[in-house]
Amino acid sequence: MAGRDLRALFSSNDRGLDADEAFTNRQLQWQAVTDALTAHQQHTSGPDFDVEDLESGRRNVLVFHGVGGIGKSTLSRKIEAALAHAEHRPPQWGAPAWPAERLLPVRIDLARSAGADFEQIVLCLRLAVASLGRPMPAFDLVLRRYWEHNHPGEPLDEYVRRGGLLSRFTNAVALPQQIQSALADAAQALALPGTVGGALSQLTGSLVTALRERRQAVRALAGCSRLADLLEADPDLDTLSFAAHLLAWDLAQLPADKAVLPVILFDTWEDTGDRTHRDLERLLQRIVWLMPNALFIISGRNRLQWADPALGGQLDWTGPNAWPDLAAPAPAAAMAHRRGARQILIGDFSAQDCEDHLARRLSRGGQPLIGADLRAVITARSHGLPLALDLAVMRFLEIRRSGRRPEPDDFGDFPALIARTLADLTPDERHVLRSVSLLDAFSVPLATQAAGLAHEAAALRLSERPFIREIPTALWPFHLHQVVRSAIRHAADHTDDRWSEQDWRRAAERALAALGQEWSTGARRDRALLIGCLRQGLALAADFRLELDWLTEAAFTYVGDSVWEPLAPPERPGSAGGLVSASDALVELLSALTRRQHEHRSRTADRLTAVIDSGLLPQELHQMALYYRAKALRDIGQSTESRRGYQQVADGGGRLAPAARRGLAQAARLAGDFPTAFAAAQTLGWEGRHQRVLGDLWWVQGEPARAAAAYLAGRTEAEQHATSGEAAHNQALRALAVAFLDPGQADDELDLAQQLLAGLDLRATGINAAIGALIRDAGNPALGDRVRTLRTEIDIAGLTSSAPTLELALAFHQAVLDDQDGLAATIDRLREQTRGGDYTYYTDIASFMAGLPLPADHTPPRWLDGDQATRARWRALVTARRDLLHTGR
Repeated sequence: MAGRDLRALFSSNDRGLDADEAFTNRQLQWQAVTDALTAHQQHTSGPDFDVEDLESGRRNVLVFHGVGGIGKSTLSRKIEAALAHAEHRPPQWGAPAWPAERLLPVRIDLARSAGADFEQIVLCLRLAVASLGRPMPAFDLVLRRYWEHNHPGEPLDEYVRRGGLLSRFTNAVALPQQIQSALADAAQALALPGTVGGALSQLTGSLVTALRERRQAVRALAGCSRLADLLEADPDLDTLSFAAHLLAWDLAQLPADKAVLPVILFDTWEDTGDRTHRDLERLLQRIVWLMPNALFIISGRNRLQWADPALGGQLDWTGPNAWPDLAAPAPAAAMAHRRGARQILIGDFSAQDCEDHLARRLSRGGQPLIGADLRAVITARSHGLPLALDLAVMRFLEIRRSGRRPEPDDFGDFPALIARTLADLTPDERHVLRSVSLLDAFSVPLATQAAGLAHEAAALRLSERPFIREIPTALWPFHLHQVVRSAIRHAADHTDDRWSEQDWRRAAERALAALGQEWSTGARRDRALLIGCLRQGLALAADFRLELDWLTEAAFTYVGDSVWEPLAPPERPGSAGGLVSASDALVELLSALTRRQHEHRSRTADRLTAVIDSGLLPQELHQMALYYRAKALRDIGQSTESRRGYQQVADGGGRLAPAARRGLAQAARLAGDFPTAFAAAQTLGWEGRHQRVLGDLWWVQGEPARAAAAYLAGRTEAEQHATSGEAAHNQALRALAVAFLDPGQADDELDLAQQLLAGLDLRATGINAAIGALIRDAGNPALGDRVRTLRTEIDIAGLTSSAPTLELALAFHQAVLDDQDGLAATIDRLREQTRGGDYTYYTDIASFMAGLPLPADHTPPRWLDGDQATRARWRALVTARRDLLHTGR
């Protein structure tokens, strides 16, 4: 429906202007329903679909979620009506791809006020199916047994007629008749006299026996492989929930000309429980899983969390493999209109709804008054907020009255939106609102501290306003609607209590201090909180050129664990894109360190050089830039410059000095000066990661067992210090060392390495694990493609230092196979890669593996116990692998 927009109508002298209050009727949400129906129908009619498959992931769920009162229940009712009767479908909603008579929609309101319990929900499903006029024999047998046990002497039809959730089903009388028919058919097949009263237990026992023995008499039910198990189970709610599988099986047995597609709409899902008590949700999830031939449309206030593996144990099926369509949350602004989405936010208008609203709001002669290009701009900048669309329409008319043509730049932030937003807020609430506009997200305590208030009441009241959005599971649950936030931050504020520039700066200082206090003294000082505080703190510091304060310590904590979550700081203004403040430099430093997992290391070195040359960072952070540039230079093969950087940091004596001394020890190892590296390792301690340095030394001596023990000790130390990145480093290297000794044990070590790497962004460590997998498989054919893939990955990442290790793994494989030609080519590549002086001993090791002599003029490295002992150990590893392959173990 559409009414007259009198305000717009009385804003113009143009009598030809049509001003309508356009009604937006959720066409895109309906499109999501029809898309889901189409995909579901194609899936269930495919040759690979099996209604009894209990392991494949489910794609039979569509979710509409949003704040209370936004129209989810209305949409649910409209969808049910549109599917059941074409005449009830709004004219803007397109028809489904198949007739309504092939659909079987049933809507169940789960609201507590509706008084639904699980038993009634199951009965609703069966009553809906009763309209088909056919018994559901497998399900009906279990339902009758359940009913007799839990409602002795109470006729099912009388129970249904008493009212409540079940009273709307007009075919209630048909259900007992269909159940009786199913029982009679089973009794006749078994040659039993009856199916009522005491004979029910006899029927059940006889039927179970016949099913177990696969008798020909019950061949109609014998195809339902789990019927006997459910007939033998205790007739309780658990059994009733699993009986949904039988209903799905019965529906799948319908003849093709009678087949239907059940569409089950569960509304008010939030009333199934909370995030702690999920008893009813668990039962309902079983129905969804066990009826893969039905499409479920669920509406509630929150997204379904079923794809979260953390819910294992609370629900029966969890994780992204079980529910692939529910796994990845999309940004809220995209969820309402992204085609193919299965969790759709109901709230702000979708882009198409905004376009439709603007096109129909103002028109002349049936044509939109606001042009298509301008409508697109307004739609994008409104973020779907209806108020922003209204203000845009009024501004359009205001500019039009002036005789000027409205332009896209006229529709940015609306000062009136500030006044409208602040109109009914108390002074304290207005103060909190402006304060939290500085934050991407906030909690009530954080908002209170950022506002500098002593009490949380104003923040609590503000959190309940409709322009505050809530994601209960987020680190900070609240955030401002983007249009409101942008208007408050950037639009001209003409209110009486508007803030000056100094007011905004003081608020930014309070917000930064509040974030720092939350990170340093909060109840949950974990990695997620650190990242959240850093992201918001970096933006504040850069926007307002604030002192770094706690950001320095947070930056060291961030890099200390080597996890490298993306901080995604926005681009900051500067001199010709340069750095103009310490906060700008810190943003660039951390961004370069994060992006080095995805950029060529030469790019990392260049970015860090720019930070160093700016001279903006305090000494501690300046040394951080020096240290990580030295690492990047090492990775791209610039060893001399890398050692110079390490030495500069080590001489500085700061908190990264132990790490720099480790870098120098590793530089000695790379140069083949193993005694110097070994002596240095004794002085490094945990801070210098001494066990990892020792492990790196031992395996190149041909002693992978000692190396594996050192890496294990390093991993244990890292776990004791809760340093997950270092633990993953050590485990990947331990897997590489073990792979030389025992391929079977290497499987377990590599699996653990992958587990520790999950959720971490450690490109070089992942490559080490992949090289370990190649060593494990040495002697087996078809490693060539994997080697080429790794070479490409190493080249793209700029990890020049990893290339010789890959070639050494290939040399081990070729030595095991006695592939002399291949080995010669590999040694040539190693000589080429190590011409700079680092890793030259890898050519020695490759020769040791194959029992080849070294050139007479060759200068050997300083092995820890001589080249002959080292040669013997490497050769023994090759012969041991050959023996293992020959014995077939």
